[in-house]
Amino acid sequence: MNGNNFYVMIAAIAALVLWRRTRSMYRPIRGSGIRMLIPLLFILPGVTFLLNPTANEPAWAFAAAFGLGIVFSIPLIWTTNYEVREDKLIYAEKNWGFIVAFLGILIIRFALRQELSDIDPQGKMALFMMVAFGYLIPWRVVSFIKFRRVVNQSNPVRSN
Repeated sequence: MNGNNFYVMIAAIAALVLWRRTRSMYRPIRGSGIRMLIPLLFILPGVTFLLNPTANEPAWAFAAAFGLGIVFSIPLIWTTNYEVREDKLIYAEKNWGFIVAFLGILIIRFALRQELSDIDPQGKMALFMMVAFGYLIPWRVVSFIKFRRVVNQSNPVRSN
């Protein structure tokens, strides 16, 4: 994949994420919240980059990439919350800080990609997939937990 196609693909994915996130601020979230975890299935093909035998990066580099991803997840987790509105339905809270945080992470990832130009393409792709795992998994799981908390608070079990 040449460089231009890669950037177009990343921009399209980022636009889709931002569109879905801003849409969820105005549309209620239905169901049990399991759909929040479905995007984690879309990153499973990225495991092939991690298992690629030509990605000869040391284990500490993968650990550092995952750690950086966890650091990136913190602003996403802080800016993702849910609320019950007057119609008694649950919505993502309106928080434009999420968009700023998400775009900031994207810019940092692009800058790192340019900075790590001495790493072979396979290794770089594997490391960036590890960064993505590091922020997507915690952010989605914590978002699901936050949503379930709001669901449980809005529908308390009545004991008689």
